[in-house]
Amino acid sequence: MRPAAPLAFAEFVAMMAMLFAVLALSVDAMLPAIPEIAAELSPAAPNRAQLVIAAFILGTGLGMVVLGPASDSFGRRPVIAVGMGLYLLGGLGAAAAPTLEVLLAARVLQGFGVAATRVVGNAMIRDLHSGRRMAQVTSTVMTIFILLPAAAPALGQAILWVAGWREIFLVLMAIACAALAWFLLRQPETLAPERRRPFRAGPIAAAAREVVANRAVRIYILILGLGFGQMLALLSVAQPVFAVSFGRDAEFPAWFAVMALAAGGASLVNARLVIRLGMRRMATAAYLAQTVISLLLLPLWAAGVLPAAVQFPAFFLWAMSVMFMAGVTFGNLNALALEPLGHIAGLAAAVIGAASSLLSVAVAVPIGQAFDGTPLPLMAGVLACSAAAYGLMRITRRLAGDAY
Repeated sequence: MRPAAPLAFAEFVAMMAMLFAVLALSVDAMLPAIPEIAAELSPAAPNRAQLVIAAFILGTGLGMVVLGPASDSFGRRPVIAVGMGLYLLGGLGAAAAPTLEVLLAARVLQGFGVAATRVVGNAMIRDLHSGRRMAQVTSTVMTIFILLPAAAPALGQAILWVAGWREIFLVLMAIACAALAWFLLRQPETLAPERRRPFRAGPIAAAAREVVANRAVRIYILILGLGFGQMLALLSVAQPVFAVSFGRDAEFPAWFAVMALAAGGASLVNARLVIRLGMRRMATAAYLAQTVISLLLLPLWAAGVLPAAVQFPAFFLWAMSVMFMAGVTFGNLNALALEPLGHIAGLAAAVIGAASSLLSVAVAVPIGQAFDGTPLPLMAGVLACSAAAYGLMRITRRLAGDAY
């Protein structure tokens, strides 16, 4: 029997955060395993092992294109159920992968399926809320969403101590099953039958054109791609930087947890301030601050003037600032992009999420593959992305003023 009564606010936020956390855990729990994957499946080219992160995000972007429109036609609940089933199938393939190529294909399938939690989850939030209230809900969800995966590298490392990298996928599958059971048992459908759109190419294409015809939405997609791209680059390179640049691979899970808590704290700060200050102002300030911080640190690092004792603390504080920026910006940017598109929320979330995810992979892979044993390529990439995002945020202000 399907649940009919709406969930209390606290349970809805917690449940959505757990669904979103499956996606984040699927990235963060793999970070300590990258060296083992490289040693077993790609010993001649260890940087290729970073692609287990990019392949997953690529699948997520592709999945949004299909699953978002499907949720506008068939409802939110069945699409999340099917998506999670594909995620579990991909997990089985990844756990048994004999080559890096098979592993990457399984990761794409995992990402494709779990995209439902992000794109349909955002559409469900939009079904129930709008405006700054939606941004507040999104930021609250993101706070829990980030706090849960803060321990993901430690989880991955603990599994590596008693088993191997393949068993990480089995644990993630168990978590996904628990999240799916909670959702199916407790969450009513949020899309009424009379609001559903036919799952045909014509209506889908028309709605997609409506999304991309909005200049402000197009700019927000670019900003999300740049913001997520620099975050993805940091995630892909963080473990090698800790291990190779600073010899702190054993400490990586603990340091990463602190970094993730910074992002969670930023989302909490944003949830408290966004009603008063507005989404656009918060995101613009975050990108400006990150640009200034990176612009100050990068020349000092490149010139080699930082004492050895200062280098790791400087890098770590800089990495925390990148995570903090993500916590302030992602919820606001998604809410800004979806604000004029509530009547096609599922498709809009799909187009926005897919385009920004695919762009983020295009941004992050070159930065990650440029890793040369130092943090310099990563710092340069973050500086370029943040500066471009800040410039684009200034354009959106001229387009729409300060209403949001």
